[in-house]
Order: sequence, then C-alpha cells, then structure tokens
Amino acid sequence: MALADNTGCAKPSEDFPFPEIIELNVGGQVYITRHPTLVSVPGSLLWEMFTQKNIRSLARDSKGRFFVDRDGFLFRYILDYMRDQQLVLPDHFPERSRLQREAEYFMLPELVKMLAPKLSKQNSLGDDPCQSDPEELSPNADATRNLTSASATLPSAVAGGPGSAVTASVGAASTDVRRAGFITIGYRGSYTLGRDSQTDAKFRRVARIMVCGKTSLAKEVFGDTLNESRDPDRPPERYTSRYYLKFTFLEQAFDKLADAGFHMVACNSTGTCAFAHDQTDDRIWTSYTEYVFYRE
Repeated sequence: MALADNTGCAKPSEDFPFPEIIELNVGGQVYITRHPTLVSVPGSLLWEMFTQKNIRSLARDSKGRFFVDRDGFLFRYILDYMRDQQLVLPDHFPERSRLQREAEYFMLPELVKMLAPKLSKQNSLGDDPCQSDPEELSPNADATRNLTSASATLPSAVAGGPGSAVTASVGAASTDVRRAGFITIGYRGSYTLGRDSQTDAKFRRVARIMVCGKTSLAKEVFGDTLNESRDPDRPPERYTSRYYLKFTFLEQAFDKLADAGFHMVACNSTGTCAFAHDQTDDRIWTSYTEYVFYRE
C-alpha cells in the first residue's frame, strides 16, 4: 500500500527543476529554506543559481545538498535578509565588514548599503573605516580618527611658538578619547571543607586571573601586568581569551578597570564539589567566576 505524500512540496519538473524545500550546505553549515526565499531578490547570485534550468551545473555535497563555498556563519544573516529584505544584527556585532563582503558576493546591493559604515562630514576621503571590524562599533572611533588627522596636519613649531600650543592642546584632547568596549575577568578558585562545618576552610591561592576582550583595551588597562605569552601575536583590534594577569589579587584588577573608566555590568559563577580523599569526608569545592566590565 502506497503512503500518501504529506510533504506539500512541489516535485521538480522540466519547467520547474527545483523542489519547494531546498537544502543548502554553506561552508559546512546546513540551511533549509524555501525556493521562493532564495529567488526573492532578482539579479542576486542566489536568484541566478536557482532560476536556471540546468540544475546539474550547481555544486552539491556528498548528501546531494546544494553547496556554496562561503562563510557558513554569516550566511544566516544573508538568508534572513532574503526573507523580508530587512537587516537585524545582534548588539555589538563584530563581523560587520565581513558581512558586507558576503553581501557583495551574493550581489545584494541594498544590503551592502545597509552595512556600509556611516562616515561623518569631518572624515577625509583617505580614511578607511572598514579596516577593522570592531572599530566600527566604537562610538569614539570617528573622533579618534579626526584628532589623529588634525594632529598630523598641524605644522610643527619650535618650542614656545603658537603652533606648539595648538599641537599640545590637540595632543591632550586625543589622550582623553577612550574607546568603548567590554573586558571580562575570570578566575578559578578552590577550598577544602571538612565534615565539621565549624572547621576553618583551607583556601587555595587563586592560580590565574584570565582576561578576555579586545587586545588594545586589555593592554591599555593592565599594561605591563598583562601576560601575553599564550597569545603573543594577536593584532590590536582582535579579540582574545588567552591573556592573564601577572598578579593574583582580584581587587587589584578591579582597581585598574575602575581607574580606566570601566563599570561592572554582569557576573556569573559556577561551582563543583568532589571528595578530597576516599578515606576522609573532606570535600574540595571549585568555582569559576566571571565579571563583565564595560566602558562607554
């Protein structure tokens, strides 16, 4: 007895070779969507791919899914835009320029315009705001570039001259400009507690205070106290989670963050318990705590 077809999908034919539901493999990430979604923007690359009649010319993976050799993570935003021609990105999205490049590849000019950085009138034509992704998200990035450009164009003057006073004022203003961003402080601690709850707990020393965030911000706040040995070649505008501090006093890290203008916005902690020895009831409690700091 033949089973009824309840999928509701139109079967491919010579005039319409694509099924209603299409599976895509984009850079190793699998997406399932409807054919009308993929052809919703006429003239786009996906429209050209899925309106042709020679379906055999399209690349497929080992499971027969249509394959596109692009960034699988960023394609989710491309697909969202194809659904309703609107762009919705998460807060503090660090991949804006890369997503703009993907939009250019998929031939979506309106999406490219939405992702284009908004330049202020003071920006010179030689500025390159897309050089680094995280800088676009900083509200002080334009001001930093403007002050740098102004300082470079001022004529050099001898000490005591009028030009030197202007240069000094610009230099002082530039030192006051601070980039916004997040820094996360994490540490792992443990202590041993015996059966008698009145017994003093034996605390262990905090082995390492981890620092996660943008490299430039971490170096600005902690300076020489930052240990970069686990990630020594990280560029200034990239993020890392492998830095740690050369000291083990959590309050000292908080003091440095407060002096740099950071405020704590979130924290969380997890803990585990295990027996220290099979012959005793002493238990070792281990906790991992993270503190998230933000500077506007």
